Amino acid sequence: MTADLTQIESLRGARGQTPPEPAAAPKIDAQGRSYATGKRKNAVARVWLRPGSGKVVVNGRRYQEYFARPVLQMLINQPFIAAGRDGQYDAKCTVSGGGLSGQAGAVRHGISRALTFYEPTLRGALKSGGFLTRDARVVERKKYGKAKARRSFQFSKR
Repeated sequence: MTADLTQIESLRGARGQTPPEPAAAPKIDAQGRSYATGKRKNAVARVWLRPGSGKVVVNGRRYQEYFARPVLQMLINQPFIAAGRDGQYDAKCTVSGGGLSGQAGAVRHGISRALTFYEPTLRGALKSGGFLTRDARVVERKKYGKAKARRSFQFSKR
């Protein structure tokens, strides 16, 4: 009976304490790369990340050539800058589907996820910047009886 009471007392003291979470292990393949998939609208990007000089290649071309608009180039660099790893990783990306804006968003999402797989300690900085959240906005489907998703046909009295 007294042994049961001492066990209960010891459990009361530990109630407010939670065990510390184990640090996530990096997910790195045999070639020293981390892989992640990024998505945005209808675009899907596969990203391989490894230490290097900061070269980003998208579909076999430098990202400055593939994404000609400066806004899209800035979008791709955001995860590296937020994590403080600008110019430290090479990224090889293959992206398909959607338009250029969606593809740039997918590459950004993939780079962010690959960074967290390579260095799990960067997860907090990238999550607070909103880079790990998949933007779920997609084009609404067309409904029957409508010209588009919501637009009705023009009304005519006669």
